[in-house]
Amino acid sequence: MQIKSANFVVSNSDVKKCPNEPIPEYAFIGRSNVGKSSLINMLTDRKHLAKTSGRPGKTQLINHFRINEQWFLVDLPGYGYAKVSKKVKSTFQKFITQYFSQREQLVSAFVLIDIRHDPQKIDMEFMEWLGENQIPFSIIFTKADKLKPKAIERHVDNYINTLLEGVWEEAPNYFVTSSTSGMGKDEILNYIEGINNQIK
Repeated sequence: MQIKSANFVVSNSDVKKCPNEPIPEYAFIGRSNVGKSSLINMLTDRKHLAKTSGRPGKTQLINHFRINEQWFLVDLPGYGYAKVSKKVKSTFQKFITQYFSQREQLVSAFVLIDIRHDPQKIDMEFMEWLGENQIPFSIIFTKADKLKPKAIERHVDNYINTLLEGVWEEAPNYFVTSSTSGMGKDEILNYIEGINNQIK
C-alpha cells in the first residue's frame, strides 16, 4: 500500500464525537514513550503528522487521521508511566475503554511494545483485556534499530513464549519495526490493505 494522503481529522475525548464515516479504523496504542508518534509518522511518510515529544504522555486525546480517503488511523493515549495526575489517568482509561467497547468502525488494534524491554505486566494485562473483549489486535515491536538481529530474535521469542505461558493458546500476529530505518513499514501497511480488501 502506498500512502497518498494522510490528514488529521479530529481530536476528542468523547467516543460519540468520533467521525461517523463507515470506513475501517485501526487503533494504535501502547505504553507512554514506546515510540508511537514516530511509528505513525514513519508509516504515513509524514514527519509531523503525529506530534512527537521527549515527554511521555503527550497524546491525551483520541486522534483520527484519514488515510488515502479509505481508512482511519487512530492514535490513542499511552497507558502507564505518563507523568500525569491520577485523575487524568483515570479519564484516559475511561475513554480508551469506551473507544474499544463502543467503536463499531474499529477493525483491529495495534499494541506497541518496546522490543528492548522484558514483558511488562501492564502490557500483558491490556492485551488480556483486549482478548477477553474479543477485540482483534496485533503486536508492533518498536525500536528494533536499537538491537542487533540476534538480540531482536531473542527478545521476540522471549515475549511470545511469555504470552503463551499465560492465557493465550496461540501467539497474536506481530511485526518488528524501526521508525528510524523504516523496518516493518511495508508489512504493516500490506496487512491493513489485506484486511481492507476483505471488508470491501
